[in-house]
Amino acid sequence: MGMNVQGNRLLLGAIEGGGTKFICGIGTEDGEIIERISIPTTTPEATLGAAIEYFEGKALDAIGIGTFGPIDVNRSSPAYGSITKTPKPYWSEYGIVEHLSQRLGVPIGFDTDVNAAALGEATWGAAQGLTSCLYMTVGTGIGAGAIVEGMLVHGLTHPEMGHTLVRRHLEDRYEGRCPFHKDCLEGLAAGPAVEDRWGVKAYELGAGHMAWELESYYIAQALVQYILILSPERIILGGGVMNQSHLFPLIREQVMRQLNGYVAHPALAEDIGRYIVPPALGGNAGLSGALALAKMALGR
Repeated sequence: MGMNVQGNRLLLGAIEGGGTKFICGIGTEDGEIIERISIPTTTPEATLGAAIEYFEGKALDAIGIGTFGPIDVNRSSPAYGSITKTPKPYWSEYGIVEHLSQRLGVPIGFDTDVNAAALGEATWGAAQGLTSCLYMTVGTGIGAGAIVEGMLVHGLTHPEMGHTLVRRHLEDRYEGRCPFHKDCLEGLAAGPAVEDRWGVKAYELGAGHMAWELESYYIAQALVQYILILSPERIILGGGVMNQSHLFPLIREQVMRQLNGYVAHPALAEDIGRYIVPPALGGNAGLSGALALAKMALGR
């Protein structure tokens, strides 16, 4: 273990890899973020080159990376640690973990941005003390990560809940903009779909706008599926679109309406305000989650 300025506390590196920017930070094993920088996402060489430069010489014990996907998280796969097929130019098939571990020589934890955020919220945030939770981000895209019985969910690959198929709202004529499925959840409810449909950014629409009825209807439908399939003990909703805090009551109401009393549990009735919540870590969920991934890479 690298001993460092924190005395005998671990010093961990964290990377939140987004399509627009990579946020790199340094923190402790109790989730405290000491410093951070933001690097624009361009080519993998330039972006990771800047990240390596930032981390070099910092005496880190491990690094955690939560990144946009799709990624290969199967440790027995030859492509483990890489981004797989992505519409983002230059990044397809790029081996992030291999590149960083060659240069930095420390253990590396690697997962999706949303799995990392779920882990951050479970470790230090809104799902602390629970054994399951679901974290969903609604922003440029929609993605969700889940923890079940204390473990991050992986299978063939990683969950892709943002592409759940939803029933169309009767008054919605928009065709959807997902390049794969047109009118899946992401195609109908991510930030760019809202903007495309109404011609302005989501945050420019007033709280009473029809957009929010559609948005809450689609998000709630997806949450109902996740509740029925995974039964998480708490659902955390983050991302740029969810900064419209008036969405929370609309979504909770829609979830109750759509479940129609089927899952009999107090959390889904009188306590739904504490069941579907914003991230307790706020904008730090992703970076804190990457710290938690770094801790896991050390078996802590």
